[in-house]
Amino acid sequence: MAEENDLIFEDYFPSMVVSMGADRFIAELCYGFCLLMDHTKGVITFESLKRNTYLLGVQDLGDEEIFCMLKEGDLDGDGALNQKEFCLLMCTLSFDFTKNSSTRLLEETI
Repeated sequence: MAEENDLIFEDYFPSMVVSMGADRFIAELCYGFCLLMDHTKGVITFESLKRNTYLLGVQDLGDEEIFCMLKEGDLDGDGALNQKEFCLLMCTLSFDFTKNSSTRLLEETI
């Protein structure tokens, strides 16, 4: 039985890709990116992610955790997430998605 402070994560990405199709799924990820990004810079920055953590339901995250989230997906080392980095991060965080090699579909779409 899960304790009160335990987080339970249910991965909906694989079923979303099946029901929506890859193109529409990518469009939804891109919409999520737009919600979180710094609109003047066009990327997700530490500040924009911190400001929008409530959209993710994780408003209690500390600065170190937010920094780690950015670092995890920052492939080019610029300290921010561009749209492609964000979409790839979201998909690689999905265990079933990665396990089933569905990311290949997304990489072709992006």
